[in-house]
Amino acid sequence: MIVMKFGGTSVGSVDAIRRVAAIVKTHYHLQPIVVVSAMSKVTDTLRDIAEEACRGHDPMDRVEALRRRHEVTINALIDQEERASALATCFDMIDELKNICHGIMLLQELSPRSIDLVSSFGERLSAPIIATALRTHDVPSVPVDAREYIKTDGRYTEAEVDFLETTRRLSSGLKPLINDGKVPVITGFVGSTSEGVTTTLGRGASDYTAAIVGSVLKTDEIWIWTDVDGAMTADPRIVANARVLENISYHEAAEMSYFGAKVLHPKTMLPAVKQQISIRIRNTFNPTEPGTLISGDTMPTTMGVKAVTSIDQLCLIMIEGGSLIGTPDTPARLFKTTAEHKIPIIMITQASSEHDICLLINEKDGQRIVAALKTEFRHEMDLGSLETISVQPNLVAVAVVGQGMKGTPGIAARTFGILGEHGINIIAIAQGSSELNISFVVARSDLQRAVQLVHDSFKLSGKGVS
Repeated sequence: MIVMKFGGTSVGSVDAIRRVAAIVKTHYHLQPIVVVSAMSKVTDTLRDIAEEACRGHDPMDRVEALRRRHEVTINALIDQEERASALATCFDMIDELKNICHGIMLLQELSPRSIDLVSSFGERLSAPIIATALRTHDVPSVPVDAREYIKTDGRYTEAEVDFLETTRRLSSGLKPLINDGKVPVITGFVGSTSEGVTTTLGRGASDYTAAIVGSVLKTDEIWIWTDVDGAMTADPRIVANARVLENISYHEAAEMSYFGAKVLHPKTMLPAVKQQISIRIRNTFNPTEPGTLISGDTMPTTMGVKAVTSIDQLCLIMIEGGSLIGTPDTPARLFKTTAEHKIPIIMITQASSEHDICLLINEKDGQRIVAALKTEFRHEMDLGSLETISVQPNLVAVAVVGQGMKGTPGIAARTFGILGEHGINIIAIAQGSSELNISFVVARSDLQRAVQLVHDSFKLSGKGVS
């Protein structure tokens, strides 16, 4: 058995869905289980519709546009024999969506629970269309609503999975279908509470659904079909000679993903990692390419480095002052404030003198967190013991990643040496104890040069990079 997950771009058009059907048919002998996302941009549209309704504006024109998009797709893909049934399913769901939006519009209130319910319609519309399209291509398939199988708590928009109940339901519900030769087409992203209330697993969580299904059913591999050939040695928009990596470890994938690479989020991989199930990233639009295999092993490279990744649109929050020295509760208050405002921290540095602490965060959150920190530390600022809380914008983080870096001398020297030779100023540096990455901050204007220089320094575009 294998799990094949298809993302939004992979199911975003009639031609794309035909490619999906052909891919599934080609691999039918492997007993595929298909997990699907919403058609491209549909989830964003649904969120916008819900917010528009909450403001008291009638979003029905946009709901109708969604109906037409799915109707056109059904008419183009599905044989007349099954078309009427597929259209009826689609129209019933759109009517349900209209009623929900009407209620939101009347109340002018949008709870996390309502957001999850509205957001779920993308995958719920997608799965029946793709299942019917597969049958049109002579692949026996059935749509499966994951809300019947993926059970969660009530933490709406970021629900936690009840793995015990989910395992029981998936094992008893899907195995008979697969043994009967059918291909289940499962809605990604969604689940439900024990009371049957719709939840979602977080943005981009269709990959997570695939990992859950694969781990529960102990499949041979999990294939994530997307619009790229695999994980790359760098962002090809920045480094023209970046190349696809044949193999990376779970740890390398996690580090690369955290620092901006188009690889699976660590949370997504966790169920597969626990069962040691390999994950393969493949391209729906270039299916002959083998893609990148993510597993517990990694092929060594000459200098230990696998990739250079980057995150743009960042800023540095700087907290400076003598009151930080020897004050143990300052970091606690700092992180309490960022947590209360739900500010993700990308990197932390602190001077050994304890005179300053720097946080690297998303640029859009900069002014908001500076205001919050000034409120939290207003007493220290009034006394003058805390000198300044400021923000430095227009920054990027660059990370040099590779499992072979651990214990390999000279990585930092090569990285910072080449940057120094070309006059690129490094604003902050961090390295975890795992030694899987060295990350540093530079000005946005230096992003392309910095990544290209480091990429070339480690010869990542040539042979020897797996």
